[in-house]
This record gives sequence, structure tokens and C-alpha cells, in this order.
Amino acid sequence: MNTPSEAQKISASQPDWTREQKSFFTWNPSRSLLASIRSYQKHGQSASIWSELQKKISLIRHHFWSIVTGADIPVTVEIGGGLLIPHPNGIVIHARAKIGPNCLIFQQVTIGTNNSKGPPVLGGHVDIGAGAKVVGDFTVGDHAMIGANAVVLSDVPAGKTAVGIPARIL
Repeated sequence: MNTPSEAQKISASQPDWTREQKSFFTWNPSRSLLASIRSYQKHGQSASIWSELQKKISLIRHHFWSIVTGADIPVTVEIGGGLLIPHPNGIVIHARAKIGPNCLIFQQVTIGTNNSKGPPVLGGHVDIGAGAKVVGDFTVGDHAMIGANAVVLSDVPAGKTAVGIPARIL
């Protein structure tokens, strides 16, 4: 009988919030950075004085954790739940990029635009290897994988793997 692997069990549509959880006093800079982004976005919806104060506190936390992690992830980026960034050093994400639920992004990854076009849209459960560059206005499908140091400039179909410079689909 064929049993699904662990990677196949991860949902591309339902966020697994346990992937982002951390204890209050635990030293986990990447999860703390994500928590500051989530806090800012949560309080950004309201115009109350309390929410404005919380937004300012969230921004201070975000600046601190951005310095500690060496990551440039704006507070306005659309991130689906369950994002894992085990080694956040050098990650750069465009402010208008969209990242689906349960994605995995390793160190030195850039998700951005090429001059005239918008940023990419990542589907659910996309794994991006260290040093990869995902640049341009296109879509990376659900359960896709992008190899380390790949330079992705066009669509990656769901469930496929992109490797190389420029990236080709395997």
C-alpha cells in the first residue's frame, strides 16, 4: 500500500499555524519576526488608539527582529499561515509579493520584481532552497520546489521542481 510522504501531507490551502508558534521567552528570531509582522497586520485593520499603539510597538519589534535576522520582509507582504524560515539571514521579499500557506524559505532567498512588472505569487507549500532568486510577475504552483541558487524567471507548474540559472522545470 502506498502511503503519502510527509511532504505530501502538508496542505497547500489550510495553514498549519503550529509551524509559526513559539513560547514567549524562547529565542527564535525568525518566528519572532513573523510574529511582529502578524501583529502589525492584525492591528492595521482598526483605527482605535489602542490599535495605533500596538502598530507602533509591532513596527519597533519588526525593526529589531529584522536587524537580528538580517531579513528584509516588509510588514505589508501577504503571507499565508505556516511560513517556515529556518535561517532567515539575507531573505528579501518584495512588499507586494504573495506567499501561500505552509511555504518554506531558506536563507539568502530573494522574491522580487524585474523592473516593469510586479512580484511573483507563490502557491501553497512551496519550498525554496538557499540562495534562490524568484523574480518577476508569474506564479509558482502549489507543492512546487525551487532548488538552491536557482534563478526563476517564469511560471513553475504545481508539483514541479525548478533548478538552474535560468531555472528549468524538471
